[in-house]
Amino acid sequence: MFIRDKSVVVFIISMSEQNRIKSIVKLSLFITSLAVIIIAIKISGIDQFLEKERLQNWINGFGSKGPIAYMLLFSLTPSLFLPGLPITVAGGIVFGALWGTIYASIGSTIGACLAFLIARYFARNQIENLLSGRLKAIDEGVEKNGWIFVAVTRLIPLFPFNLLNYSFGLTKIKFRDYAIASWIFMLPGTAAYTIFSSSLLDAIHGRVSKELIIGIVLLAFISAVPIIYRAKIK
Repeated sequence: MFIRDKSVVVFIISMSEQNRIKSIVKLSLFITSLAVIIIAIKISGIDQFLEKERLQNWINGFGSKGPIAYMLLFSLTPSLFLPGLPITVAGGIVFGALWGTIYASIGSTIGACLAFLIARYFARNQIENLLSGRLKAIDEGVEKNGWIFVAVTRLIPLFPFNLLNYSFGLTKIKFRDYAIASWIFMLPGTAAYTIFSSSLLDAIHGRVSKELIIGIVLLAFISAVPIIYRAKIK
């Protein structure tokens, strides 16, 4: 699945080059921050209160209200331009690899769709001003490649995630195509961070779980996708 239109390819290459270093720095900061937090927790002795079973039993006590509240919170973050990564990580820790991925995927997709609809029907002028001339390239990409352009930009961080949601609302893409492509192609990144974060409590206690290994592999793969794609379309 590659985009061959020359103007769109040039746009993707230029934007991916600009964001490649940012993505590496973001991942490095994420891993470094987690390492610092884990060390601080171990030193302070808080780790004795962070047993996975105890935390999950506490969450289960809320019944269906816990997942619903989590997905509602996640669905609001894109519209408010808040970072979704901390909420994704929290979902993995609290709900585990499987349900954390499911809840985070649902919440992030609803949030992406909500921002799309706001831009399309309520805030066109404001979003156009935020894009600072980049809307033309996005509009051309959607016009010539449809949902494939959505898929590529979900896998490759060309723009800040929250701004991208609004951007697509100003194009001619059908809401259905946008929603389905966003859900499917955001899922790998969501799963990678959720599965990795689901192992953090084990890591705090010095246990290396299969979720940790799988999470690291998935994060490495997600980080490599922009580099691989850029090499393919050159």
